[in-house]
Amino acid sequence: MHRSSEAATANEPPLGVLYRDEYIVVIDKPPNLLVHRSEIDRHETRFAIQILRDQIGQRVWPAHRLDRGTSGVLLFGLSAEIASQLGKQFEAGTVGKRYWAVVRGHPPESGSIDHALTRQRDDYEFRGDDSSWEAQPATTHFRRLATVELPVEIDRYPSSRYALLELEPVTGRRHQLRRHLKHIAHPIIGDATYGKGRHNRYFAEHLDCRRLLLACIELSFDHPITAQRLQIKAPVSGEFAGLLARFGWDSVQ
Repeated sequence: MHRSSEAATANEPPLGVLYRDEYIVVIDKPPNLLVHRSEIDRHETRFAIQILRDQIGQRVWPAHRLDRGTSGVLLFGLSAEIASQLGKQFEAGTVGKRYWAVVRGHPPESGSIDHALTRQRDDYEFRGDDSSWEAQPATTHFRRLATVELPVEIDRYPSSRYALLELEPVTGRRHQLRRHLKHIAHPIIGDATYGKGRHNRYFAEHLDCRRLLLACIELSFDHPITAQRLQIKAPVSGEFAGLLARFGWDSVQ
């Protein structure tokens, strides 16, 4: 098993490193890459942890996680202790997070989604006495950056509307952004779990975009050693950037 894992990473394109020092490393995670091994995808052999470890020649520990389909800024500690310190900043809500997403419909120009979310766990996650299934408070701020209306009938309307949103999650619940946008009836394009299949298929078949259109474009956090406030950005690229250009939204970048 170990050999196949090494073979899987031997020909991997290098991950884009956004920042690195002796304590932390920050990468631009591509879409459709798991951060670490998961029971949900038992047959997957590619993981950001493993690829980055082989790329820089030392072990790494993730300070947080991004969904498999989500691209963008991903933070690692170069020791378990540093990753733990960074993780506490996420838990305390002191990390600034900005995402971009393409959604169905035209949401208001700005607003907040304050909607509690039931806890979601991996199959292997510990369930102890302090582990509750009750819904947890969750808040997301959003701002509409651009809109488009296509003369294509996909649902029951003669045209189809889409928008580019900037999202700032205040809390960090699992799948929070995807679930919150479904809650307000503006699901993210490319979301196979919480989105709309007809719109996902249209983007894949006619707009050459087959990914989840959600990206973490910025993280702001305190360096665990120097306490300096770092702001790490990652502009969208690939299919996401191509779609922005196609819709005339590339000037937003």
